[in-house]
Amino acid sequence: MNRADFVEGLRGGSAVALASAPFGALFGALAVENGMSLSEAAFMSATVYAGASQMVGIELFGHNVHAWLIVLSILAVNFRHVLYSAALARYIGHFTPVQKFFTFFLLVDPQFAEAVKRSEAGKPLTFAWYFGFGIIIYIPWVLISVAGGMLGGFIGDPKAIGLDILLPAYFLGIVLGFRKRDNFLPVAVVSGVASVLAYRYVGSPWHVSLGAAAGIVLAALLPLAPQEPDPEADALQSEVHEV
Repeated sequence: MNRADFVEGLRGGSAVALASAPFGALFGALAVENGMSLSEAAFMSATVYAGASQMVGIELFGHNVHAWLIVLSILAVNFRHVLYSAALARYIGHFTPVQKFFTFFLLVDPQFAEAVKRSEAGKPLTFAWYFGFGIIIYIPWVLISVAGGMLGGFIGDPKAIGLDILLPAYFLGIVLGFRKRDNFLPVAVVSGVASVLAYRYVGSPWHVSLGAAAGIVLAALLPLAPQEPDPEADALQSEVHEV
């Protein structure tokens, strides 16, 4: 792997790792509080690797819900990753099968957003950069989950000191990073409203997938803005025809 790309990925992912740390600790504390051992909490963080889904799973575990319903609920929260994978596929066609395995395993919201923005900016999406960005988030997430389970009694309520706002604020920044896309505002508004209504009348965690589905349907129905002509591309095409 290219060392410079790997180091650049590490630097980029470190901010995400820092923002997600309080939630990793909170998950560990809640997992132990709901009867899981430290090893079980670590295993869940290492395999599921999705903060919102892990929180949903813990909440359901504590209510003695059937295993199939827990799996279905986690799938509902993480269904957006299927769409992430499809959107990212065109940028990683040069990856080997093994590299694609790690690519999709490490695929979380900020990983997807940064990978797409990097590709659209004309920078090469190398596996070294991608792996560096992902691994600096993944390893601390697992370790901090364990630390949260060990020291859960000292964490207290994260809302009391404002820790609960860190990750939502970061995700809001990710969304706003795409604000120049065609039809961004109507899609974002419809998705948000649908999610709120689904949370009110259907409940969690289904509001996540239902809000996303509403935004996807609207995006598919709305026309794209007309593309501005590119003089350089037109000139190059003319030269090719002349040759």
